[in-house]
Amino acid sequence: MSTTIQREEIIMDAVEAVNTPPTVVNAIAQTVQSIISSTTAKATTSVSGLGSISTAAATTTTTSGTTDTTEGTIPTTFSTTTTTISSSSMTEKPSVSDLSSALQHFGIVDYLVFIAMLVVCAVIGFYFGFIEKKKKQQNTQLPTDEKDGAGTAGIEERRGSEALDYLVGGRKMKVLPVSLSLVASFVSGISLLGTSTEIYVYGTQYAFILVTLAISGMISWYIFLPVFCNLQLTSTYEYFELRFNRTTRVVASVLFSITTLIWLPIVIYVPALAFNQVTGVNVHVITPAVCIICIFYTTVGGLKAVVWTDVIQTIIMVGAIIIVVIKGTLNAGGLSAVIQRNLETGRLEWPEWTFDPRTRMSVFALFIGYTAHSTYNIGCNQIITQRLLSLPSVRAMGQSTLLFGFGVIILTSLTLYNGLLLFATYHDCDPLTTKLAKAKDQLVPLLVMDTLGAYPGVCGMFVAGVFSASLSSLSTALNSMAAVLLEDYIKPLSKRPLTERQTAITMRLCTVTIGILSTVLVFGVERMGTHVMQLFMILSSVTQGPLFALFVMGMLCPRLNSKSALTGALCSFVFMTWLCINAQLAALSGELHYETKPVSVDGCTYEYDAPGVTLANATLTATEPASLSFFQHIYYTSFMNYTLFSSLVGILAGLLSSLVFGRVELEDVDVDLLAPCMRRLYKSKYASVELNESSLKSA
Repeated sequence: MSTTIQREEIIMDAVEAVNTPPTVVNAIAQTVQSIISSTTAKATTSVSGLGSISTAAATTTTTSGTTDTTEGTIPTTFSTTTTTISSSSMTEKPSVSDLSSALQHFGIVDYLVFIAMLVVCAVIGFYFGFIEKKKKQQNTQLPTDEKDGAGTAGIEERRGSEALDYLVGGRKMKVLPVSLSLVASFVSGISLLGTSTEIYVYGTQYAFILVTLAISGMISWYIFLPVFCNLQLTSTYEYFELRFNRTTRVVASVLFSITTLIWLPIVIYVPALAFNQVTGVNVHVITPAVCIICIFYTTVGGLKAVVWTDVIQTIIMVGAIIIVVIKGTLNAGGLSAVIQRNLETGRLEWPEWTFDPRTRMSVFALFIGYTAHSTYNIGCNQIITQRLLSLPSVRAMGQSTLLFGFGVIILTSLTLYNGLLLFATYHDCDPLTTKLAKAKDQLVPLLVMDTLGAYPGVCGMFVAGVFSASLSSLSTALNSMAAVLLEDYIKPLSKRPLTERQTAITMRLCTVTIGILSTVLVFGVERMGTHVMQLFMILSSVTQGPLFALFVMGMLCPRLNSKSALTGALCSFVFMTWLCINAQLAALSGELHYETKPVSVDGCTYEYDAPGVTLANATLTATEPASLSFFQHIYYTSFMNYTLFSSLVGILAGLLSSLVFGRVELEDVDVDLLAPCMRRLYKSKYASVELNESSLKSA
């Protein structure tokens, strides 16, 4: 208590000694406070330290005798607090609302750092959209109204064409920028905040996805990516027209469009939550403002702007996380303290060795279920493959894939450790129970403000990092959607080939339209009320499962025809729609829930409304009904298995329907459309036939 009183008296003296405007006094008071806190406060009482500030804030609202300051500023706060100390000896605790307000000290430097990130992105887009394009036209004098010539896969394509340059960077991109761009878009704001929250709430079971990511990368490179690399497609869904027919291509494109429209609002909403936590600015205000910048540089700059802004954003993102991890670990008492506190509550654990698919995080869910989800995203997702197809050679694609894998594993490891750090910091005062953090995905921003709020510009760098992760995902998805809309919808429906000018206008209109629609859909996401990482995996599996099934049937099942493939995709879509709806209804009713790790509020130094026992704030033990029906067994399965089960249903339905619709003869299938492992089987079986045909033709 004496330490706290001494701290407040020192701050009061520093404030009264300077007769300056409130803004300057505010900065001086914050500086003095951070210096004293770093030397006197214990490493394990970061929330308690904030409590002293909030106590003052609570007293401010009941007095009005201070001059030259506005209500709620730090000079008024500390002056009033000193009076309270002498009269009531600090017996009153601050409220959670006062503490939340005290945490929202996003300063001028922070805003400047955040704005600088947006300005740099806009400048990069302007450069590639206007300056670089103008230089290129002056040097090459390319025609602007000629259609493309034939490309590698028989698709109309001409080096220097507007579509090729805008969508795949003229296929002349460099390995390192593309690799960093892939990392930035794969590790979105959902991963930055959602992964840490997952560890805080449920423990370290999820950490074993690091092994899964490596497995998924190898599967993608040896089965799916070689096909796309050889065909040199702009839209990966062109593959289905080559392998099956036009209808299959359209169905796949529609499924991808649905997936992207589900994903983008969540990607936008996550950084808006972080910004709201550290500044108090309404989500509905910051979301449109930031999205306008992203839509601008994506629209004018194309893939080149997307890739190079991703490079800048990756550097900001990684730098912000490293700073938070280092300072947070020091504040928590070191690495040993972080590990010890997580061990005591059972958060550090080995994977659960069960093959029961209903277990939320088990060996089956992590190493089998999540592998399907991750393999689709790495090897079949247009958002990833489009960047790889911007590279000039297969060798460059392999190098980029390897660097991409290492980058994702390193960045994911940092976010996983950040989850352990979260609990080590708030082990005795859970912010979710006290409502200091109003949503699960505001825990990381809360940690940042608690740990680094006294250092000007650092919080701004973190928020810029979170927004960078999401903006990279948003810009890439907008560019990919423009590619799909142009190649799969607009060009096939056009009676005449589009000129270069028409192509340029069409692609940019598509980008703007999808960007605006995604921004509007954010208002629906915020009402879903669940952990964003889990929400995305549940919703996206409705379309990812059928798409993954189509790619598997196309590349690994050469005997299947288009009717069988479409039947399988339809069955998969219907099954997953039914499963997700029933699972969400069961979760909302309380019938289905998952056990969370224990939390404590014994060390809280501020007042809060003790919540009732609800599914949102209580540690529950999963209690299933005495007997489950057959359908309950199905929708009780872990969301980690959704993509796997959905794709298996589609593949099985496709194989069974081939008994009705017939099969394709192997010699009628183009070998380039099959995975490399299937090509070897194909060639070994039909090599003698091809040899005989060749000798007959020569004769």
